[in-house]
Amino acid sequence: MASVEDQVVETSGNGNGTAAVAADQIPVENPATGEVIAHVPDVSAAEVAEMARKARAAQPAWEALGFEGRGRVLKRMQKWVLDNSDEIIAVIRSETGKTYEDAQLAEISYGASAFGFWADNAPKYLADERVKSANVLVAGKKLMMRYKPLGLIGVIGPWNYPLTNSFGDCIPALAAGNAVILKPSEITPLTSLKLLEGLKECGVPEHVFQVATGRGGTGAALTDQVDMIMFTGSTATGKKVMAKAAETLTPVSLELGGKDPLIVLSDADLERAANSAVYWGMFNGGQTCISVERVYVEEPVYDEFVAKVTEKAKALRQGAGDMGTADVGSMTFPPQVDIVERHVEDAKAKGAKVLVGGHRGKGGGYWFEPTVLVDVDHTMECMTEETFGPTLPIMKVADAEEAIRLANDSPYGLGASVYGKDVDRAEAVGRRLESGAVCINDSLVNYTALELPMGGAKASGLGTRHGAGGIRKYCQQQAIVVTRFAMKKELYMYPYKGRNTKLLGRALKFLYGRGKRD
Repeated sequence: MASVEDQVVETSGNGNGTAAVAADQIPVENPATGEVIAHVPDVSAAEVAEMARKARAAQPAWEALGFEGRGRVLKRMQKWVLDNSDEIIAVIRSETGKTYEDAQLAEISYGASAFGFWADNAPKYLADERVKSANVLVAGKKLMMRYKPLGLIGVIGPWNYPLTNSFGDCIPALAAGNAVILKPSEITPLTSLKLLEGLKECGVPEHVFQVATGRGGTGAALTDQVDMIMFTGSTATGKKVMAKAAETLTPVSLELGGKDPLIVLSDADLERAANSAVYWGMFNGGQTCISVERVYVEEPVYDEFVAKVTEKAKALRQGAGDMGTADVGSMTFPPQVDIVERHVEDAKAKGAKVLVGGHRGKGGGYWFEPTVLVDVDHTMECMTEETFGPTLPIMKVADAEEAIRLANDSPYGLGASVYGKDVDRAEAVGRRLESGAVCINDSLVNYTALELPMGGAKASGLGTRHGAGGIRKYCQQQAIVVTRFAMKKELYMYPYKGRNTKLLGRALKFLYGRGKRD
């Protein structure tokens, strides 16, 4: 079987702009123009099985390199990303429609950080741990907790961040000593193939990391073949992945949908709050799982805050030009534009006002204007369903209590943010929010702190990425008990004797029967 990257058909750049394409090829579009720029294979279940066989054969040697050997490869890859950043950004932009700055900040900076982070921290997070026990049955024995790589990890990535949220989940899995098969979104597969080139150049052994391009069937086939699945995407698809994994009792980690609230308290620095709301609401075209999707503002500062947001949103430049020429890019996934338009129209029909934007783009590509909505409430889809687009609905609330209640009135709980000059009060509000992460006087930056766990509450996911848990999930915890010095036979062993049983009963009462009980 030819490798996936050898089967990519570059559509653009040919003499007549076309190429012979097999029936099992998937077109990849530039969403800024609607032009088909390449085709990639729709990998079959049989091909996935063969990839898994090769990965399992290659994995033991990769594990045997140890943390130091694997770390050297990851550190080389860290430099490769920086040395080839412009080329990588060009590939990312070609299949996502991002601005140059969005790709640089959210993708390149993450990759450059993550390779070094996991190379440095994998030995610490996965080191053998000595465990102490109060149980007399193991007194004098050595108790250890070991983290052993699971073997073969399957990663199913999303289309909004093909490096950060797709390829990025492969880095700790590799650092732990696993082989990895990545199934990128069929919408944005080219970035993963580009990074595969880099890993090969940097010394990752053949078949330790592979890319299986394809549609949903490829992902389902991958779930059947691996020892663990990491999935990032919608809650609806996440449920399907979990159900499929249940057939083989394959462990899963899921980062799913979000509807992240931003709360503006009456004592907030409104200039910073407005800048943050506009930036983190429109960043990457609003196509970020932890983007600001709804804003709650205490009544005394509502009008001033809305005025500031309106002014800043009107000044946004939307386009696909070179660095420094555009703030907001195109959307990436055509059906997502329909969802954004539906949410805006639903809000308008129910009484909301559009202060900025509100329309999809005309002409080629998949565009929607940066949009600010007011007079919104929880009868509207824009406040209750994940929009995943460049919209910012703002709702007036009487006080912090109402803001907390409304913020928690959601099936999602991925991230949240609170703005207020009384930091203790703002933090107290944040601690009452039902979300996996909360930022005070900031938004989303928790994702850049790789030491912190990143995961969701409620329907926003299962498990975490980043931090110790972000690499330990790719391992099997193995308990080890070492007995160095012991009698030929323990008192509790066969044959049972009444005298020994009584001694043990007295010992249990002495150890566990003392102390107050109320």
